[in-house]
Amino acid sequence: MKLKQAITGAAVALTCTTAAYAQSAGTFYTSTGWFHFAPQSGSDALKVLSVGGNSLNQSVPNTGADVDQSDTIGLSFGYFITDHLAAEIEGGIPPKFDIEGTGSLSSFGTLGSARLWSPALLFKWNFLKPDDKFRPYVGIGVTRVWFTDAKITNDQFQSQFLHGATSVSTDRSWAPVFNAGFNYSFNKHWFAGLSVSYIPVSVTANFTSNNVGPLGLTVQSQAKIRLNPIVTFAKIGYNF
Repeated sequence: MKLKQAITGAAVALTCTTAAYAQSAGTFYTSTGWFHFAPQSGSDALKVLSVGGNSLNQSVPNTGADVDQSDTIGLSFGYFITDHLAAEIEGGIPPKFDIEGTGSLSSFGTLGSARLWSPALLFKWNFLKPDDKFRPYVGIGVTRVWFTDAKITNDQFQSQFLHGATSVSTDRSWAPVFNAGFNYSFNKHWFAGLSVSYIPVSVTANFTSNNVGPLGLTVQSQAKIRLNPIVTFAKIGYNF
């Protein structure tokens, strides 16, 4: 009888220990892997706002830009608030994007480049049971989007179209994040996963061209660029 009770107790203890390390309430986890950004991009026509301080607000017909795809290393940290609801912060090394001309600007090819920052806070609803190996989820959240190291890299475009040395700045935007994916647990600690997110977001790029024309005027212009990226995150993670 004592042996049977001991075996039963050990089995219960093992079950509890395994459950404690499953994706259940109170579990912290982290993951790392590969982010692939696929912008569904487009832009409005370039608009010249002012010349030499005088307001103009004139669009340049048949001008535009697209943002190329990019890859980077991703990181995430999360916590299971309940057995099904988890809060997660996602980020990574800011990927570098090339900006390609479209319309009349397509002949210039790559116009410039910039690095994207888009840390996100997500809330994910995990289906099935905490100790199931395969757990799909859906999520929603918010991200803050901005660019750094934005610059014109095409000298021909800068001299022939912008007519002078040009600096670039961009605004910052809040945007929603729509997310879906799954995790697969190998054991009580290690898991792998794949998720896909969609971020509907636009940014405004501001251009300041100096010493334009014989009078050395300053020209202010801008372009609104729609990014709307589909972001794939393939990852491996660890439950604490």
